[in-house]
Amino acid sequence: MYGVQLDQLAAVLGVGEARARAVAGRWRGQRHAESARLGPGGPWTWVTRTGLATCGLPYTAAPPALGRLAHIRAVTAVRLALEAAPGYVAGGGYWRSERRLRARMGGRVGLRQHIPDGEVHWPDGAAVPWAGECWAIEAELTPKTMSRTVAIMRELLTRTGDYGCPAAEIKAAGAPRHARVIYVCAPAARPTVARAREALGSAGARIEIRLLPPDAAMPAPARHTAARTRSGAAAPRAATPRSRRGAAS
Repeated sequence: MYGVQLDQLAAVLGVGEARARAVAGRWRGQRHAESARLGPGGPWTWVTRTGLATCGLPYTAAPPALGRLAHIRAVTAVRLALEAAPGYVAGGGYWRSERRLRARMGGRVGLRQHIPDGEVHWPDGAAVPWAGECWAIEAELTPKTMSRTVAIMRELLTRTGDYGCPAAEIKAAGAPRHARVIYVCAPAARPTVARAREALGSAGARIEIRLLPPDAAMPAPARHTAARTRSGAAAPRAATPRSRRGAAS
């Protein structure tokens, strides 16, 4: 993930928000992470260059992009919901993030090439019916155009090689990489996704559509600040992210 908001960090750690805030503070003290209030709700935490090096991760250090906060939060909510499901633990599921996939691609991502929001890998021999499969995960907050949605679905369904793999490993007649494509949608995006799946005919049978978890949405902006501003009282100065660059893990 590129960054994580406080309530989701608490869920990842299995602790309350006060404890999660303290843990993030310890990471900042070690220069492994940075935190800032980037939008509505609690502060965001992301891993710095030092933290990435400590974890052996090849990512570029940067705070989460402001324009992608809602999407990053939604993808994290999907990942947390999946990892909490009994079948995920029983099947030994492994989440491979968009950030990891992009790192494998380097600078070779084409303008129209689509990278899924994540992949879930299921090891061979697991005690679940989907053992050995790889699923593509798409979190859809707002509807894309019908043509773009169909094109993305086709690309995910027909891909045979891994992201960033040598060209020799991509086989035109090989088995598809993604046994299933899971779309997890906000209500506004679901109709377009459903119509795009129908447009694919029988190929759309490998596409499943679910609703986003209730806590996937960004918290609403605090209303008391706006009320005080309208009444003539001075609004509190907005928190400003620290200037040091960092990156979420």
